[in-house]
Amino acid sequence: MKKTQLNRGLKKRVMYVESKGMPIEGAYARIGWVSFSQSGQTVYYHDKVLRKGRGTSGNFIDELTGEEYWISGIKKRGSNVHYAESVKVVVDGDAAKEYRKIKESANSA
Repeated sequence: MKKTQLNRGLKKRVMYVESKGMPIEGAYARIGWVSFSQSGQTVYYHDKVLRKGRGTSGNFIDELTGEEYWISGIKKRGSNVHYAESVKVVVDGDAAKEYRKIKESANSA
């Protein structure tokens, strides 16, 4: 797998996923496990196949619906939401433990 800033060479990682269109299972922003294609240009989140879009490095396009998503690593300072937006963030149940570890390591640094 090609190592990128997004995947850091990992096949699976807890990340921030924000929909710019329709909600993802009831929320516009979620924190959960994503996996990556061999090239790192495609992200898989739940049943979505998100391909690298044009423009800003965090933009991805759902190959089925054409909707745009912002995907980024977990920010250690807290909020992952863009400063100009206000969305509720939901942490997936299977990612909650790993997310807590990330947040705790940030607080102890």
